[in-house]
Amino acid sequence: MLFQNGEKIVFTGDSVTDCDRKRPVGEGLWEGVGTGYVRQIHTILNALCPETVIRISNTGIGGNNILDLKARWQQDVLDLNPDWVSVMIGVNDVWRKFDEPDIWEGHISAEVYEKTYRELIEKTLPHVKGMIVMTPYFMEPNREDAMRSAVDEMADVVRKLAEEYQLVCVDTGKVFDEYFKHRHPSFLAWDRVHPNQVGAFLIAKAFLDAVGFEWKM
Repeated sequence: MLFQNGEKIVFTGDSVTDCDRKRPVGEGLWEGVGTGYVRQIHTILNALCPETVIRISNTGIGGNNILDLKARWQQDVLDLNPDWVSVMIGVNDVWRKFDEPDIWEGHISAEVYEKTYRELIEKTLPHVKGMIVMTPYFMEPNREDAMRSAVDEMADVVRKLAEEYQLVCVDTGKVFDEYFKHRHPSFLAWDRVHPNQVGAFLIAKAFLDAVGFEWKM
């Protein structure tokens, strides 16, 4: 596995990461790291790898886009002195174009998204062992759907940056597409964004697979 005993991972992003985590920094047992995929990762690591102690911190904030994340990056990521940083951001950059079409200052283009994401990566890599970037997703099997298509554009940016900077990339959209060969998206999230515990587990498993976790009992 990518992570070693005694290391620290900071997970950050929007509401999918947040999931009612503790403030100012989500850490510890019970609901400290929230109720979403970060909680699932925390649980699995502690249950299946008790010999390895990894500190997990959650600084996701619901509603954030890439510019919001940039504004708090120093305080909520770098100042926490992580060994690893995991980022999932991008759905709000797209969503506001659909649910708030008249408030255009909240609309983020793919160009701004890429430029800002690149800045965060370059600012962070000198201070950490590595970064894990997670693609944004919209739980819609129809790739021609307007919001699915727009989110896919952001996901393409994440994959591009991961390849360019040799980062671990968790392709969440691919995971959900495989699942939707058997189940309808409403089984995981009625709004196609905020997953229930099944959806959170799918994200957590994809993350752990990407970092080389060995599943064992």
